[in-house]
Amino acid sequence: MAGRGSVRASGNFNANQDAETLYKAMKGLGTDEDSIMKLLTSRSNSQRQQIKAAYKTLHGKDLVGDLQGELGGKFETLVVALMTPPTLYDVTSLRNAIKGAGTDEKVLIEILSSRTAQQVKDITAAYRQEYNKNLEDDVTGDTSGHFRRLLVILLQASRQQGVQEGNIETDAQTLFSAGERKFGTDEEQFITILGNRSAEHLRRGVCVCEREICVFNLSRVVKCARSVPAYFAETLYNSMKGAGTDDQTLIRVMVSRSEVDMLDIRADYRRLFAKSLHSAIQGDTSGDYRKALLLLCGGNDA
Repeated sequence: MAGRGSVRASGNFNANQDAETLYKAMKGLGTDEDSIMKLLTSRSNSQRQQIKAAYKTLHGKDLVGDLQGELGGKFETLVVALMTPPTLYDVTSLRNAIKGAGTDEKVLIEILSSRTAQQVKDITAAYRQEYNKNLEDDVTGDTSGHFRRLLVILLQASRQQGVQEGNIETDAQTLFSAGERKFGTDEEQFITILGNRSAEHLRRGVCVCEREICVFNLSRVVKCARSVPAYFAETLYNSMKGAGTDDQTLIRVMVSRSEVDMLDIRADYRRLFAKSLHSAIQGDTSGDYRKALLLLCGGNDA
């Protein structure tokens, strides 16, 4: 998926120069929001971290703190997300999904199903460091039943590599049977397959329509296995359809996928919903928040 992001590292990068540009955009009366958003959306997250360090060295201040002091609302939330290292951003998203009353199960599935095994291991380690808690304990304490069992397997980050040719047919049949029976006698096998097989294997084996697998949140896992970009295209569509906007989801997906596969997500969005992601964002958001999201989108596929 290399090179399929809408945001790439700047080839002519100078962290000190960028830090000065941001400092000038925020000092004095008024704030130059356009300069801030254009700079941050044209640098990789790794480069943003270098800018943050340079800003601290040059001005003795925390860049994120200064940005929060100058910006506001959803635009501020988006900029802070852009300035957060990807693993820490996932950790924070997971923590917010399980703390307090209720559980945002779609966030748990989104992150744990779409990240690589190494990324899941990094998330688990960072969660412990950040909160002095065990992520698996927190997840199991906040979920139940077959859904909890699947999340625990995903947290082990031990998916098999490659495609097990001899298992494709039997795995597909198990998935189909479980779906037909509305999750009856094959639930353990079903969860084992979804949690342990590689994405490549699942794409070969999951030939059953997702509508057959309508139990709990497992259909989301199947959709993610079939195509991560299509899964995120649908997630973005759902965040903007109808009255109101799920800005938390919109920001999370646009930020976390901007350097990974946003070009593929855009293509699938156009294919699935007969309109461009760019036009959907344009029609559902406003102000600097809209401008920054459109920069992350990276183009219009109208």
